[in-house]
Amino acid sequence: MKLGCIGDDFTGSSDLANTLAKQGMRVTQYSGTPSFDAAETVDAGVVALKSRSIDPKEAVALSLEALDWLKAQGCEQFFFKYCSTFDSTPAGNIGPVAEALANAVGAEKVIVCPAFPGTGRSIYQGHLFVKDCLLSESGMEAHPLTPMTDPDIRRWLARQTDLAVGHVAAASVFGGADAIRAALDQEQSDGKRLIVVDAIRDEDLMAIGKAAHGLPLVTGGSGVALGLPANFGCKPSRVSWTAQQGRAVVLSGSCSSATRRQVAVHRARYPAFEINAADVMEGRLVPADVSEWLLNAQGLPLVYSSADPAEVAKVQEKHGRERTATALERFFAETARRALNGGVTRIITAGGETSGAVVEGLGLETLEIGPEIDPGVPALRAGPDLVVALKSGNFGADDFFEKADRVLQG
Repeated sequence: MKLGCIGDDFTGSSDLANTLAKQGMRVTQYSGTPSFDAAETVDAGVVALKSRSIDPKEAVALSLEALDWLKAQGCEQFFFKYCSTFDSTPAGNIGPVAEALANAVGAEKVIVCPAFPGTGRSIYQGHLFVKDCLLSESGMEAHPLTPMTDPDIRRWLARQTDLAVGHVAAASVFGGADAIRAALDQEQSDGKRLIVVDAIRDEDLMAIGKAAHGLPLVTGGSGVALGLPANFGCKPSRVSWTAQQGRAVVLSGSCSSATRRQVAVHRARYPAFEINAADVMEGRLVPADVSEWLLNAQGLPLVYSSADPAEVAKVQEKHGRERTATALERFFAETARRALNGGVTRIITAGGETSGAVVEGLGLETLEIGPEIDPGVPALRAGPDLVVALKSGNFGADDFFEKADRVLQG
């Protein structure tokens, strides 16, 4: 294994795996730190964790455990993947994990670059934009778990870590890999170890990737990984895929504006069942009821709890944020298990926490990377008779669910 990757959620990990596979690396995604060695054919291993919204100390412990396993596989470089909208709070978990990983591998200058121009995420003068909006005006400021109220990634990251935070501005990035290396060296000499790097185009990401050659640790969204495979002699190639016939279901727990649009489009054409969080919390709705509905529905049925953030906040206020989130994740996981036992062979999920709960609930240890459905979302084979698509809440076109099923079934 050449490149060892740690993702803070399951959808982001598959996003990264997709990027690396398209650039010619042989990639396997692992659900949590494996208890077995990777196959010798694997160029890049992506350990998917559910560490984005947990206690920072626990996130650090899980990430260091994954790092130890990746080191044992012989990796030459490590990558910490987080969301392209930098999902975190003033307490973490990006800063604490990046700091711990940097110390563990002896990294003195660490790139921090969540940019992903293909999905509208760019960094300019240290500020993160979602299309033409600052991050704090994009809807992410209302995220139920990680409200992003400050678009200045330098300032937000500095609240999470004791390491000094630096910046490589767009003017240096536009100068190419050599200029980026020089700027990184200057920031290091000024005592900065976590260095936010501007990027607004894919060309910028390729240059940053080239500049990262030989660095022990790189952090960011999947976009900055675009240029890394070439450092290992890999070239872009077509990703192979075997279609999966059978029945399909969609499970959506994201409250993002993109997912809510996707839900609205899909339910206008297919059967849809809305999960009311209060009904789950108060025992009026159980997974057996929902899975039975799914198995009896026609077409591509959708189960969703993608309510307006204000409605979710009311339930969280009554029952507690973490308790509500945990209950919904367990609900979706059990619903997926029952659907799988009922003969479903294709499962499409929306939302990082929901996707992680489903993958863990189904006990999926490894995922083979297939073709891209939409930017950042690949088809994944989980077993001989099961394929999945794990969509980050903010990703995908309005007709994503239908498009995903077309790809999964070939």
